Amino acid sequence: MIMIYSADGSARPLAAAEPIDVCPDDTVWIDLHCPTRDEETLVERVLGIAVPTRDELKDIEPSSRLYAENSAIYMTASVVWRSDSEQPELTDIGFVLAAGRLVTVRYAEPKAIGLFIGAFSRCVDGRWSGLKVLSRLLETVSDRSAEILELAERKVDDISRHVFAANARQGRRGRVFPQAILFNIGEEQRLVAKTRDSLASLYRLLTFFYALPVLQEDKDMRELCRTITRDVQSLSEHANFVSGNITFLLDASLGFINLEQNAIIKIFSIASVVFLPPTLAASIYGMNFKVMPELEWTYGYPLALCLMVLSAIVPFFFFRWKGWL
Repeated sequence: MIMIYSADGSARPLAAAEPIDVCPDDTVWIDLHCPTRDEETLVERVLGIAVPTRDELKDIEPSSRLYAENSAIYMTASVVWRSDSEQPELTDIGFVLAAGRLVTVRYAEPKAIGLFIGAFSRCVDGRWSGLKVLSRLLETVSDRSAEILELAERKVDDISRHVFAANARQGRRGRVFPQAILFNIGEEQRLVAKTRDSLASLYRLLTFFYALPVLQEDKDMRELCRTITRDVQSLSEHANFVSGNITFLLDASLGFINLEQNAIIKIFSIASVVFLPPTLAASIYGMNFKVMPELEWTYGYPLALCLMVLSAIVPFFFFRWKGWL
């Protein structure tokens, strides 16, 4: 699908079968969402550029993601997608500046793009231009990354509170459910890792974008780009901080699991030691020998029972006194 956006904030779809001159002169942004080959061909004929294919957007080499060709500037950034789901992903978005217009090529619907489209018609600081659209779009992606990190940090804090509070109340009355906790920790780690990768990609793009002569000529957009670059750098550092907290939380959770397992093993070990003397006494008096004095005693059987009980009680209280129980 092709959507074209004009400098006055208006937008309308564009069909691949429409004539080449259908694109108005005041068009500042052409958004290609999951384009077909016919739609790509139409944009290429209108602007005289090569539209990046889906495979080209996946290239990871910097020379394939940030370059200039035939008076057009090509940039690719990885943006977090489906951050609200259990399986967040990265999607590659291509940005092409050509003839004063911005062309975006994408095969997903990141929330940042939807937020920017919703705000496009409410521009309050003058008319749009291709350079301005790109700068504001990158700003929206940066703001959305900040929201994702903020939500992830809150969830990590909730998980941390649950882990430590549950283990503080645990004692002998219950147990923690480590599988669910570890699943939640892994889920947040995946989201933060995807956001870190996205911020790294965005920082490389902004560094390349800031050095372009077309940006240096526009003072307002240059200052905006500098601000976004600082924000992205700060967010990257914050993402590292959140990732460190997740690592600590994972280590703490595994530590609690080990303590719980050790406590269980300790109980079985002590139980085996407690019942070892009674087993020994029962084994001795269960022997079938003809000459065994205790067999002729009137109170031999009660005495053997008392001996077994006493041999179990004495180790139990000894362990309690030593603090092993």
